[in-house]
Amino acid sequence: MPSNYIPFQIIEVKFKGARKEFFLNTDNIYLEIGELIAVEGPTGGYDIGHVSLTGELVRTQMKRRKTTADQVTRKVYRKATEADVEKWKIAKDMEWETMHKARKLALDLRLSMKISDVDYQGDKTKATFFYTAEGRVDFRELIKKMAETFRIRIEMRQIGMRQEAGRLGGIGSCGRELCCSTWLTNFKTVSTAAARYQNLSLNTLKLAGQCGKLKCCLNYELDTYLDALKDIPDRIENLQTEIGIARHQKTDIFKKVMWFSYANQEDWIPLKVDRVKEIMAMNKKGQKPVNLKEEAVLLAPSVVVEKVHDYENVVGQDSLTRLDEKRNKQNRNAKNGQQRNNGAGPKGDKTNRPQQHQQGKNKGEQGKKQDQGKKPEQGKKPEQQKKAVATEKPVNAGPEAAQSNPGQPSGNRNRNRNNRRRKPSDKPKNE
Repeated sequence: MPSNYIPFQIIEVKFKGARKEFFLNTDNIYLEIGELIAVEGPTGGYDIGHVSLTGELVRTQMKRRKTTADQVTRKVYRKATEADVEKWKIAKDMEWETMHKARKLALDLRLSMKISDVDYQGDKTKATFFYTAEGRVDFRELIKKMAETFRIRIEMRQIGMRQEAGRLGGIGSCGRELCCSTWLTNFKTVSTAAARYQNLSLNTLKLAGQCGKLKCCLNYELDTYLDALKDIPDRIENLQTEIGIARHQKTDIFKKVMWFSYANQEDWIPLKVDRVKEIMAMNKKGQKPVNLKEEAVLLAPSVVVEKVHDYENVVGQDSLTRLDEKRNKQNRNAKNGQQRNNGAGPKGDKTNRPQQHQQGKNKGEQGKKQDQGKKPEQGKKPEQQKKAVATEKPVNAGPEAAQSNPGQPSGNRNRNRNNRRRKPSDKPKNE
């Protein structure tokens, strides 16, 4: 900014219920958006609000609201101090209880009105009561009782249903915050004709908002629909053909296609709007087409454009039991490798006899595992395994153990055959 630049002295301040007003910053206090400040009250005292707009953007906002600089008279006092903020918070905490007490007083006086909200001034000297009513209400007696009860200045202000919804706020059926509580300031009238132009079903539960009136968003696209309806006949009559009378069922405004059907047929026949106008002109002259099915429009199926993502979506592709299957596969591979190792090695190698004996023992115990479900004993030395085999008989052992002698260790036939050979010292004496 240049040194001789003079900032715009008017700022915009936001209060409770989306209420925004303009104030003069005559002292050129440096203010930031969102900062709490103390401003002049409408009937004396001061109020606390948030700075919502500063600088040259305030000029544009004033033009939008049709407000001139001469109409802005109230001033900015100062930045809110700790004492101001504490008193302002206490006043805001009192609003809920004050509203319920005021409703009770109105019910005692049998007044046909609903007090929807209360707004305390920042200095706790004044409170504004917002109410809704179908007609005019004489609340002079109510003001006297409220002044005696609350000991403050009372102001009553009547608002409409839409303004009430805007002050209270909420979430609409679209999932967003209400337009009237965020950005919408001018409430235009909404009629049921807006729903008819857009081919919407006249269901009050779907068309009504939280205020009980028709939704304001029905006016957002109304101009676009009105431009598209210029080429469509206002009064759509039944089309007369040689087969029979075709009744109008549906109209696609933007595709400019109209559907007709015969009385005894369930199929809908799509026709272009231009062709419908020609048939209507023919019917006025007394002419009738043969059949509308011959003139039906072949509508191309709607093409769904898939959005290409820059990542790969693998959700649902993997099975929940993929880790279990991998573990089972490892167990099977380990068992197959153990079985191959048990059958390896030369038959006549005497140096491997303890290992072969242990392999035979493992084979016998594998048979037990299949029948009895017991795990084979591991980590024993060959001598210990030999004793265990000699004392215990295998029960339901494998085929190799069943063929061997019950007193001999099962699993290594070569060793048993070697034991049966005669030694040189065992020859008969006659020789």
